[in-house]
Amino acid sequence: MTLEFKSQYLQAIRRRYFNSTKKGKSQILNELCNVTGYSRKHAIRILAEGHMTGKKNSGRTIAYSKNARFHLKKLWHVMGRICSKKMVAALPIWLEFYQRPNFTVDVKQEILSMSSSTIDRYLKEYKKQFARRRRTGTRRSKKYQNVIPVKSFEHFADRPGYLQADTVAHCGNSLSGKFIWTMTITDEHTGWTENRTMFGKGGFNSVDAVISAFAKIPFTPVSFHSDNGTEFLNKPLHSFLVERNNIKFTRSRPYRKNDAAHVEQKNFTHVRELFGYERLDFDDLIFDMDTIYRSYFNVLQNFFVPQQKLISKKRVGSKYIKEYDTPLTPYQRVMLSPFVSKRVKSDLKSKYETLNPIELKERLDIKMKEFRNRVKRLKEEQRSDYQLYEDSEAS
Repeated sequence: MTLEFKSQYLQAIRRRYFNSTKKGKSQILNELCNVTGYSRKHAIRILAEGHMTGKKNSGRTIAYSKNARFHLKKLWHVMGRICSKKMVAALPIWLEFYQRPNFTVDVKQEILSMSSSTIDRYLKEYKKQFARRRRTGTRRSKKYQNVIPVKSFEHFADRPGYLQADTVAHCGNSLSGKFIWTMTITDEHTGWTENRTMFGKGGFNSVDAVISAFAKIPFTPVSFHSDNGTEFLNKPLHSFLVERNNIKFTRSRPYRKNDAAHVEQKNFTHVRELFGYERLDFDDLIFDMDTIYRSYFNVLQNFFVPQQKLISKKRVGSKYIKEYDTPLTPYQRVMLSPFVSKRVKSDLKSKYETLNPIELKERLDIKMKEFRNRVKRLKEEQRSDYQLYEDSEAS
C-alpha cells in the first residue's frame, strides 16, 4: 500500500470516525489496523490529528472558577487565616456579611460547596509565604513551685471554668530590658479566650491582667493553670486566686508545653498573627493593645471563629489516629453548656445579634493600621532622641 493511498484513505475515514458512536469508532479502528497494519494506539493518534484543539492539561479538572478561588484567599485573610475545617464550619455565617465586587450568588455557592481538603489544596501554595518563628521568655520561679501543685492530668474539663494561661514576649530579637507582654487566658472546655497586655512581668501586673480578663469571661472560673514562669508563680497572683477567690491554682511540669496545650496553641493564632514579632517597649502602647484585644479581636474570635476539640487519640502501629468533634465557636459551646446560667446566655445572645464579623474585621484592620503607624512614629522619635543624646555626648 502506497503512502499516497494511505493518506487518501485516512482523510476519508477521519471525519466519519469522529462523528461515530463509541461502538462505531471501535469498528473503524479495527478496519484501519487491518488495512494499514498500524497498531491501535498509533491509529488513534493519527485519526486525532486536526481535531485536537490544544494541549490537554494532565491531572484533576478545575471544578471551581478563578473568581471563587480569588475570594477564597480573601476570606482566608478576613477570617484570620484559620484552618480549612474551621473555615467550612464558619463560612455559612461569614458569607452572610461578606460583600465584595464580583462576589455573586454563584461564587458564594461554589465556596460553600468546597470541602476542607479542596480549600487546603487551593491555599497550599498561597500559605507558604507566611513563616513562623519561635522565641520564649519564660523564667522558672523556684520559690512557689512547692506552693502551687502540678496539675493532675487524670481530670477532663467537662464544663466551662477550667482556665489555662500563658504569656508572649513582644521583645523583638532581644529579651533584655523592659517591654510589653501579652497574657492569654483560655478556657479548656469552650475555647473562650481573652488577651491582656502588661509592661514587664511583675506579680501585680499579672493580677491586673487577670482581673481585666475575668471581667469578660462569661462564666465563673473554677481552676487556673499556668507554666512555671515568674509572672504566674508569685505571691500577689497566688493570693488573688487562691486566698481571695478560692480558685484552684495549678502549674505544668517543667519543660512540658503540652501540659497547657489549649493556651499554647493560642500564642500564635491570637498574638503573633496579630502583633507579629516586633519589639514593643513603649508603655504608651498598652492602652491601644488592650483596646484592640477587648473590643475587636477577642470578640471576633469568641463569637465567629470555630474551634475543634480532640475527642480521642490512639496509636495504631507507628501512627496516631486522632478524632475531633464538629467545629464550633466558643460562643456556641457556651450556649450549649448546661453549667452556664440562662441570664448569661440571654446577655450573650443579645450581644451576638448586634455583631457583624465583616464589619468587626474591617474596624480591626483600621485599628491595627493606626497602631502600626503609632509604633513607627514612636520608634522614629526614639531614634531621634538617641541621636541627639549621642551628638551632645560627642560635643
